[in-house]
Amino acid sequence: SFQGTAKAFQESFASLGWLLLAAILTVYIVLGVLYESYVHPVTILFSSLFPAGVGALLALLVFHINLDLISGIGLLLLIGIVKKNAIMMIDFAIEIERRENIRPRQAIYQACLLRFRPIMMTTTAAIFGMLPLALGRGDGAELRVPLGVAIVGGLIVSQALTLYTTTVVYIYLDRFRLWVLRHPRP
Repeated sequence: SFQGTAKAFQESFASLGWLLLAAILTVYIVLGVLYESYVHPVTILFSSLFPAGVGALLALLVFHINLDLISGIGLLLLIGIVKKNAIMMIDFAIEIERRENIRPRQAIYQACLLRFRPIMMTTTAAIFGMLPLALGRGDGAELRVPLGVAIVGGLIVSQALTLYTTTVVYIYLDRFRLWVLRHPRP
């Protein structure tokens, strides 16, 4: 068995899963309070975190980088960065749905059209901001590169899929919410 520093590192990495789960639960609670809904936080988390996580893991796989504590920290940072895309869309869709009394499908479509540019700008800025970490060389690069690769990979895949996944999840969860309201429990 591992001893000393290796054992401490192994124990800290073992708790990474619990840390990710706690971060997601915390984000869900904060979004639930913000939107006063159980459904919209699920929309935001499901539509943005899964593509980002898959993108980060694929980037690590492509560059032959192990999932370790540093790349795990990258996954934690990614949770905070990518959910903003879905928040920008959902927030706008809810507002326009209530204000103009339109259907969720039209509301999320308009949100995609009007929030596309700000989403592209902020994600592109984040990607270019992380590229020096991902492409870094020199002293300490082995510590920074997994962090940068995980974040850049997650941002790229999330950017490519978020407009689609958020739209689909928003529409289907709204249908589910309406179904639950029509079929109350006895």
